[in-house]
Amino acid sequence: MHANDALKKRLTPTDWMRRQFKGVLDPLGGALIKLGLTPNLMTGLGFLLALAGAYFLSQGQMRFGGLLLLIAGPFDALDGTMARLLGQPSKLGAFVDSVTDRWSEMFIMLGLLCYYLRQGDSLACILVFAATMGSVMVSYTKARAEALGFDCNVGVLTRMERYLVVAPGLLLNLPLVALWIIAALANVTALQRGLYVRQQARRR
Repeated sequence: MHANDALKKRLTPTDWMRRQFKGVLDPLGGALIKLGLTPNLMTGLGFLLALAGAYFLSQGQMRFGGLLLLIAGPFDALDGTMARLLGQPSKLGAFVDSVTDRWSEMFIMLGLLCYYLRQGDSLACILVFAATMGSVMVSYTKARAEALGFDCNVGVLTRMERYLVVAPGLLLNLPLVALWIIAALANVTALQRGLYVRQQARRR
């Protein structure tokens, strides 16, 4: 097998999780379909939950905001599962899902930024910016690399891991700990992806 073909088979953490929980997601997705729900509706509901979570974060209600984000998380897996069960997966659906995910993350960070601005906590505001920058760059490096034909499913803190950091961090009322982790490791991940693409380019 050609090296590039092997690289393309690398799974993202999100894909890996979906495979591991397929036995749960498929029956649940099927039940939701029978209730008349659609993949796009699930995407929209997940986004609305993230917006509500962001609002409560802006008010300093970290635990309740974190709970809403925890509830919103499975919607991201279920919309794709439902589309597959219905035989409706499409590039447009994947695009809408990805864009909605990015907006959700940014609104969550905006909620935290609004809270820390009112508190006059400059360091926390810088952390929010650094975490946002890292999150954006992780997504951008992957999108840009794949548009150029490179594999980019590497890194220590992809979106799945960021979710697994921020939701528990908020539930435990430790938002600054979560921000420190994301600010550091998301930017490291963006650098990892850049180096990984550079290695592929050199091999070509």
